[in-house]
Formats: sequence, structure tokens, C-alpha cells
Amino acid sequence: MVMDGEERDGGGETAEDVIQQVESVIQSAASFGEYRRTQRKECYNLLRRMRLLLPLFEEVRELESPVTDKGIDWMLELKKVLVMAKKLLKFCHKGSKIYLAIESEAVMIRFHGVHDKLTQTLDDLPDELCISDEFREQIGLMVMQLKRARKRTDTQDIELAMDIMVVLSKKDERNADSAIIERLAQKLQLHTVEDLKMETITVRNLIKERGGVSAETYQQVIDLLNKFRQLAGMEVTNVVDEPVVPKMLKCPSLVIPHEFLCPITLEIMTDPVIVASGQTYDRESIQKWFDTNHKTCPKTRELLPHLSVAPNYALKTLILQWCEKNKFKLPEKEASQGQESSSTVDKEEISSLVEKLSSSQLEVQRKAAMKIRLLSKENPENRILIAQSGGIPPLVQLLSYPDSKIKQHAVTALLNLSIDETNKKLITREDAIPAIIEVLKTGSTEARENSAAALFSLSMLDENKVKVGLSDGIPPLVELLQNGTIRGKKDAATALFNLSLNQANKARAISAGIVPPLLKVLKDRNLGMVDESLSIFLLLASHPDGRQAIGEFSFIETLVEFIREGTPKNKECAASVLLELGSNNSSFLLASLQYGVYEDLVEITNSGTNRAQRKARALLQLISKCEHV
Repeated sequence: MVMDGEERDGGGETAEDVIQQVESVIQSAASFGEYRRTQRKECYNLLRRMRLLLPLFEEVRELESPVTDKGIDWMLELKKVLVMAKKLLKFCHKGSKIYLAIESEAVMIRFHGVHDKLTQTLDDLPDELCISDEFREQIGLMVMQLKRARKRTDTQDIELAMDIMVVLSKKDERNADSAIIERLAQKLQLHTVEDLKMETITVRNLIKERGGVSAETYQQVIDLLNKFRQLAGMEVTNVVDEPVVPKMLKCPSLVIPHEFLCPITLEIMTDPVIVASGQTYDRESIQKWFDTNHKTCPKTRELLPHLSVAPNYALKTLILQWCEKNKFKLPEKEASQGQESSSTVDKEEISSLVEKLSSSQLEVQRKAAMKIRLLSKENPENRILIAQSGGIPPLVQLLSYPDSKIKQHAVTALLNLSIDETNKKLITREDAIPAIIEVLKTGSTEARENSAAALFSLSMLDENKVKVGLSDGIPPLVELLQNGTIRGKKDAATALFNLSLNQANKARAISAGIVPPLLKVLKDRNLGMVDESLSIFLLLASHPDGRQAIGEFSFIETLVEFIREGTPKNKECAASVLLELGSNNSSFLLASLQYGVYEDLVEITNSGTNRAQRKARALLQLISKCEHV
């Protein structure tokens, strides 16, 4: 039996002290509760294994003989590893959601480090710690599970990782990009004002701590945070330079009354208005919130019965009196001009246009389709009104008209309408996908390009990825990739990437002959599509047929050229593709060595991006294993 007062020779800690410390670490880690989505699975697995160790210490307490120094040393070593695990779990519980998503690979490496140390410590369980054979078997089983977890291929959400890459690296702002940003915000649970306020504080703390994070990663985190804030109708701010004080507040010692601040921007309100929930917001901020298809109150999150607002004259008077008393000048806003330029047309006009889509006169239909296309391009409210007025079914019907201009306007209008998540489902319900694919095959140049973009937007819904594949939509996209204009090639590549996130569609793309045109696009640096092409190759390389198709071309030489001479992002993507290929077939690695990749990988480990360095190190380890075989 371990007694409370039983001390080690020459030491101050008893076996019971150490047991209590270890139990405290495990219980503290178990109290965190929820974890960030990107690492949730790994966190729960690690915590489960930590909890499985608790019965071990109960058994040690019941030992009849005293615990030896070697046994106490082992428990202290285990405590160190568990403290390391607890810190990682805490980071995944409280850390920046955006940082954890962008650096998911680096975080996974930290999990592997914990697994390695825990495996080594459990392997070293001393015989002097006379625990039962049954528990030793459980420890042995846990060690096997940890080793399997270490060998398991990357479990990160590839769709999430690629969405982040597209959002951060895309040069051209396309309508469909807002759908990717919205999907990211939903996945990371950063779509409400409250969530974004908390994330802003977390990011600010991350930047202050400067814990070995590169300046590039900091900037990516801030850029993505501001994209999410913009989507939610919040003001884009510099989270580093403006941590607490609102930007118009010149004197930090002057405290603005809390009730004068807009709950969305946390800045003093110049035009306070009341929404249906009774809450007050600055007019410009709440209008941005409504314009991004939100129908709830940002503060209470209740669904609003209407989106009308009423001026809060009483509060505005109090704000003006306070400003005069404190010699505080309200900021001048240019909201009215901006709002007028993107204002919605009235519902009657939209209903009239929708009715004209079914006119018996071709010219009337053509003009109505063009007008709806323009109205749906920029304004989120118009997209909702057009759908509510029944505009989607007649637009889908127009896709089968022989008139090329009508088809062009109709498919582009559907592309614009599909930016709204609800509209995606309505368009799909009208069986629009086969009709859009037909326009992709036979339409004008612009119609084909916008059809590809529409398929990309609609395939944000996973069920539509399957539907596009089954409707034979991939071959015409491959054809557009091969023979389209520069914009057509870009639209085709974006759609093919998104569709190839589905395993069956990878095989369809390979059967459609995607590899030769994709390789041609990759080599044509004037197109500026290197990273996009390599991202598709990364997906294809995860499929056996893809690896076989890639092996039939001089792809490895091209890959090594980008690893050697490309931009930092090119090198990162190219190294990722080579690692995927080499992990499954060593002949790809041997071929890359013939083209002199070894020295290039060594250089990347010293000067590449964080992700590129990790990929290069993994490749060098694989090469080392190949040489020993």
C-alpha cells in the first residue's frame, strides 16, 4: 500500500504526491470540454487515452509493497508527457480557429510528437512497478494504437485546406469566391458577430505572444479574419494596431458610454436605428448585415419578422449631446452614396421581370434575362427577391432555348443567384445541372465559361458534386480546360478541383483525359495557374488511376522544376504532390532524384514556407528509407 508519508530517499515527493499530480493533470485536461473543429477528433482520441491511464494509478495505490525510486521516476516522466499533452489540448480548445485551420499540418505534427513521447514512456513501464498482467496488456494495446495513429496518413479535412488555399491565394475576385468564404466561415464556426469578436481577441493574443509563428502566417490569419468580418457586415480593421480603442477615438482616456457603441462594430453610432427585435445598431452596419443574407438579430440571434428599421431619435440626441459636451467629433460617413449604388429595386419591378421571362416575344425574354443577370450580380437582397418571385424555374427553362444570347444571360443569372446558399438548393431542385452541362457543351464562349463557374458554385453542396459527375459534366469541363480561353481554363480548373474532392469524380476526370491538358496548363506560366493545377494534381495523385496516368508523362521533371525555381507557394504545392506520389510509389521518388531534387529539398527545409519545409523534410525521410531498402 502506498502511504501518504512515504518519501523517496533524498527526495521530497512521495509516490502519493506524484499520483495526485498526474491525476490532476488528466482531470484538468478533461475539463476543457469543446475543441476547435479542425483538431476535434485528435483531441478526443488523445484525451480518451489519457483517461485510460487513471485506473493505473488506482492500482499503484493498492500495491502492498512501497513504490521504488525507479517507479516514481517513471511516473514523473509520464507526468511531463501528460503536461505536454494538456498544453496541446488547451491550445486546441482556446486557440485561434483560423490559425489552427491554416496550420493544421503543424498542429498534427505536435500531436505526433505527443504520441511518440507517450509511446516511449509507456514502453518503458518498469517491472518494479508491480501492476497486474491485465493492466500491462491494456498498456500494450494503447502503445499499439498510438503507433498506428502515428503512421496514419494526414487526417485533415482536404476540402477545408484547399478552400483556405484558394481564398488566400486567388488573385481574381470572382462572384463564386464569396461562397467559399461563407463555407469556410460555417465550417470554422465564425459566421456570427459574437464568434468573430471572440476570434478577433484570440488572434490579437496570438500576435502578442509571438510564439514562433511566421509573419506570413500572421498575415494570412488577419486576412482571413477580415474576410469573415466583411461577410458578417462588420468593419474590416487592423487587429494589431487597433486592439481595443475604436478607430475614431483620438483620446484613449475618453471612454464612450457602452450604449452609444454599435454592437456589430463596437464604434460610436452616427445613425442609430432600431430593428424588429428592439435592439439598436448603426444603420450602415446593420444594412451590411442584412445585405449578406442575414435575417436574424446579430445580438439576440432571433429570426426577425421583417428587415425594416426605425431611427432611434432619442439615442441619437443623447449621442450628440455627449459629443458636444466632450468636444468629440463624430466621424463623417459616406454611407448614403454607397447604399444608393447597391440598393435593391422594388419587388414589383422584379416580379414584372420574372413574368417577362415567360413572354411569347423573344426580345422581351432576352431583355428580362439580361436585366435579372445584372440585378443579381452584386446585390444579395436582389438574389433573394428574384428567387422569392419565382425567377429560378423560368431561367432554367431558358437554358434549353436555341437563342445563344438568352442561354448566356440565363446561365449567368443562375451563376449569380447560386451565390446564395438557399438558391443553390432551389436551382438544384429545378434539375438545372443537366441543362447547365448542355450549355457548357454547346453554348457561346462566355456561356461556356459561366456554365463552368455555375457548376463550381453549385458543387459547393456535396450532393451536387455527385450529380454533376453522374450527369457526365466532367468531360466538357476537361474539354474547356484544354481548348478554352484563359478565363475558360481558369473556370474549368476551379470547377474540376471542387468536383475532384469526390473520390468517384477523380476516376471520371482521369477517364476523361484530364492529365495531358492539366499538365499543359501547369507548364504555361503565362496563365498564372500553377498553384491551381498542382492542387488538382494533388487530388489526382491520391487515386491509383491518377498515379498511373501521371506516370505516363514527363510529369516528375516538371514537378522538380517548380520545386527548384518556382515561387514559395509553387514549391510548397509541388513538394506536396511529390510527397503524395512518393508515399505510394517509390519509383516517383527515384525519378525525382535523377532530376536532382535532393539538393532542392534541402534548400527548402531552410528557406521555404512552413508547410513547404514540412513537406521537404518528409520527402527527405522517404528518400532516406528508399536508399536503405
